[in-house]
Amino acid sequence: MTDRAELAAFLRTRRESLQPEDVGLPRGRRRRTGGLRREEVAVLCDMSVDYYSRLEQPRGPHPSAQMLAAIARGLRLSLEERDHVFQLAGHAQPHRRPRRDHISPGMLRILDRLEDTPAQVVNHLGETLKQTRLAVALLGDETAFTGLARSLHHRWFTDPAARSLRPADDHDEQSRLLVADLHGVHARHADDPRVTELVEALHRASPEFTALWREHPVLGPYCASKRYLNPQVGTVELHCQTLVDPDQSQRLLVHTATPGTTSHSRLQLLSVVGDSLRPTPAEPN
Repeated sequence: MTDRAELAAFLRTRRESLQPEDVGLPRGRRRRTGGLRREEVAVLCDMSVDYYSRLEQPRGPHPSAQMLAAIARGLRLSLEERDHVFQLAGHAQPHRRPRRDHISPGMLRILDRLEDTPAQVVNHLGETLKQTRLAVALLGDETAFTGLARSLHHRWFTDPAARSLRPADDHDEQSRLLVADLHGVHARHADDPRVTELVEALHRASPEFTALWREHPVLGPYCASKRYLNPQVGTVELHCQTLVDPDQSQRLLVHTATPGTTSHSRLQLLSVVGDSLRPTPAEPN
């Protein structure tokens, strides 16, 4: 059963405890409220202001598990706080294993400060959980996929569109790197049925994957630069740095270009033109 009053009070207190700089937003000069405005939270949660406002009043609809997960991310809730929100809304608490889709507040705070950089949080299955606006402009909205297609590993071996982002000369190396990564994930999470499902699905769908899997490739300590094909600015060569959150089995991937290079200039151009390509948040049902 939903406790609308308690849910509204909890959301309001968490909103009021956050400052704009905590979530990568400008403070502005005319700010009367001590915390975030409702419209700012709505943007962070990818929902309408009216929908979020009604939850706080409380007179809103019964939020789905997907909407609650979005609110938990938008308000930078801890796992314990997220579980509490689910309980107040009358939903079963999400399983912490094997589905590790909740991003830790600390990881989100780092991501918030990388808005002018292509960066994204990816879980152990290769599923993108959150991207900066420049990462969306560079790679597309990777959070929009569903089912097995959420995993880059699965898309790479089953969807030709996934390979269109990389030069053809780089495909063999990328295939080997992805298989090596998934091999490591499979070894570390042998008890995770989602990992097993992903590996088995790829064996059924891709002879290339199966052939590489049998070779047992292993990732090396050095991550070479990668080239991306972007329809707006052309080829961009980027270096990727990784921050790992062991508790969540998640990685923060940060892509940078060497200053003074053509790729650096193109990335700056994409930062400008990319805003015109951003999708409009969908209206919740």
